Amino acid sequence: VTVGFILNTLLSAVCWDFVMSISPCFDTLIVWSEAENYDLALSFQEKAGCDEIWEKICQVQGKDPSVDITQDVVDESEEERFDEMSSPGLELPPCELNRLEDLAELVASSLPSPLRREKLALAVENEGYIRKLLELFRVCEDLENREGLHHLYEIIKGIFLLNRTALFEVMFSDECIMDVIGCLEFDPALPQPRRHREFLTKTARFKEVIPISDPELRQKIHQTYRVQYIQDMVLPTPSVFEENMLSTLHSFIFFNKVEIVGMLQDDEKFLTDLFAQLTDEATDDDKRHELVNFLKEFCAFSQTLQPQNRDAFFKTLSNMGILPALEVILGMDDVQVRGAATDIFSYLVEYNPSMVREFVMQESQQNDDDILLINLIIEHMICDTDPELGGAVQLMGLLRTLVDPENMLATANKTEKTEFLSFFYKHCMHVLSAPLLANTTEEKPSKDDFQTSQLLALILELLTFCVEHHTYHIKNYIINKDILRRVLVLTASQHAFLALCALRFMRRIIGLKDEFYNRYIMRNFLFEPVIKAFLNNGSRYNLMNSAIIEMFEYVRVEDVKSLTAHIVENYWKALEDVDYVQTFKGLKLRYEQQRERQDNPKLDSMRSILRNHRFRRDARTLEDEEEMWFNTDEDDLEDGEAVVPPSDKMKSEEDLMEPITKFMERKKLKDTEEKEVLGKSSLSGRQNPSFKLSFSGSTKTSLSSPPSSASLNPGSPGSPGSPGSGARSSPSTTAVTTRGGLVGGLVDYPDDDDEEEEEEDDGESKEDPLPPSKKSKLSS
Repeated sequence: VTVGFILNTLLSAVCWDFVMSISPCFDTLIVWSEAENYDLALSFQEKAGCDEIWEKICQVQGKDPSVDITQDVVDESEEERFDEMSSPGLELPPCELNRLEDLAELVASSLPSPLRREKLALAVENEGYIRKLLELFRVCEDLENREGLHHLYEIIKGIFLLNRTALFEVMFSDECIMDVIGCLEFDPALPQPRRHREFLTKTARFKEVIPISDPELRQKIHQTYRVQYIQDMVLPTPSVFEENMLSTLHSFIFFNKVEIVGMLQDDEKFLTDLFAQLTDEATDDDKRHELVNFLKEFCAFSQTLQPQNRDAFFKTLSNMGILPALEVILGMDDVQVRGAATDIFSYLVEYNPSMVREFVMQESQQNDDDILLINLIIEHMICDTDPELGGAVQLMGLLRTLVDPENMLATANKTEKTEFLSFFYKHCMHVLSAPLLANTTEEKPSKDDFQTSQLLALILELLTFCVEHHTYHIKNYIINKDILRRVLVLTASQHAFLALCALRFMRRIIGLKDEFYNRYIMRNFLFEPVIKAFLNNGSRYNLMNSAIIEMFEYVRVEDVKSLTAHIVENYWKALEDVDYVQTFKGLKLRYEQQRERQDNPKLDSMRSILRNHRFRRDARTLEDEEEMWFNTDEDDLEDGEAVVPPSDKMKSEEDLMEPITKFMERKKLKDTEEKEVLGKSSLSGRQNPSFKLSFSGSTKTSLSSPPSSASLNPGSPGSPGSPGSGARSSPSTTAVTTRGGLVGGLVDYPDDDDEEEEEEDDGESKEDPLPPSKKSKLSS
């Protein structure tokens, strides 16, 4: 950053003689204040740079750079501030040629302080000073007094920055406004004055396309145009310090526009004549061009209205027949007229798309598809002659708004979404997709130039939006018209952006996970052009490569079974060598897992049962059993015993299936095993048990101790004859340690009473004096 640049940035502060100082805390900061409570600082990386700029500032202000402040700071007391506020207003010097310099200095010194600005504005307003200054301007201009004209420029510019509506009312009156513009022509920074008045009086022409009978309305239009010109062209671009000082000028223009729209809207004769001439076939092209431009500017002015006033404005235009008029205008050959009509149409769509939809649906009952308003919009989008398709992009955005279900109304008696989408797909969709279908009749696009590719990309963007937001309408259209196959032809385009649009379209369809779409894709082998594009792209790491891999990765991660099987069965040989990503190998693994489940449906159902039960187990139970599982020696487990690990999350499919298979074999031999277990355990008073794996979170199972401890002595704490054992036992189910270490649950079956009685006769329970109901049971 140069010294000159920094000095230019600080120019306004320096010229207004602000109090500037080097910060006492940091010797690399220059600080100053503007107005009240508005502090600014300029920071430097090094002290040398700060000192250099400080010397330049002091040189401009004529101060000593050795002093750290440009002016003595006066600490005003509250009494002094009160005295200043209660003191009378500023006394302006006489409005004479030899006092213009003093007046210019007074205005410049008053602008930094809000209080002084207020006093200056009151003084200028009360003394009628503006008219006196403009008289001096005419004198100086006649005498060619450049110095006086330069002072008047500074004075008038300062009055603008006073930001007062009463002063603007005087300055923008018919008798004063041209002289005010004249004062602003003589900028001291320019070698020659500007010629703004010449432009406004000779070049700019006011045309009444429809005669305006109200003189007040005509005067308001003239005034608004000139004030807008002052704001945009005459006044210099405001600095950072002056941006908020012109807010009243913005408001003045805003309210003028509101008044103009209201006065035109209330003039029914004016609007009636306007729309009559717009739709009259006898109106010549030049006249119609002017009418359309006027209507466009009229709608642009309406954007300044409050919401309720804007509603009334567009309802008035609708009642006057603006949509039929636009339909006539859009059918004309004049490109400029059509462009202005498109802008008007965009105002209507953005304001109320439902109004436009209702009009085109009613229109379809009377007119052919070719002359429908919405089809005219589509045709203009398709036929846009701009190489960058600027108009087509605008029209595509309007169509997107019209077909967006989010802004469609739904009432008890009327569903706009259903009605309009049915209309659109019946009467308009064939017009929208015509360029796509015409260009994809072969394996490659028929026309692959840049402009055609851009147009097809816009159409695909709109179709992709329809896939995301419409349901059966777009689905029926895609499947019946074979749209996806035609779209995938574009993957062979030389323009990467178009090929990516085609991939995005297919990706949105796959993302819906709709089996109707999936069956359509598989039936027509629509992954083939995608894989061809992938292979033709080679090893290049680009958007095409990433987009295709992401599509297959989505199929794998979401486990879309039908598409996974289709891809592996038909395209695996073309993809098996792709090893820089694991996507395709993952798809093959998914496919093999699916086949395994199909070949063993019983095992698959058993696994799902076990998995469901496992996840319902208590977490602490799972941790205890897991610890016991790893602490148990393999020797404690005999061959053929089915032991289900507490968790198989980290196991492979084969590890999971092996214990299930053993369990099934074990279940077939349960009767034999039960008898052996009962005989060795010396259980008495029990029903014939059957083994059942229990995964209940409330039932805790434990691994067995060695077989020698399986038999309990009558006097042991856990034996049936031990005191208190019955109180600790479970009334319905107990855990039993088997010969091989299997932990299971014994379930009582009442239909096995006879077998139990026989076992009681042969067992030790004959000597047990307790009745059967009091017998204790083994607990885990």
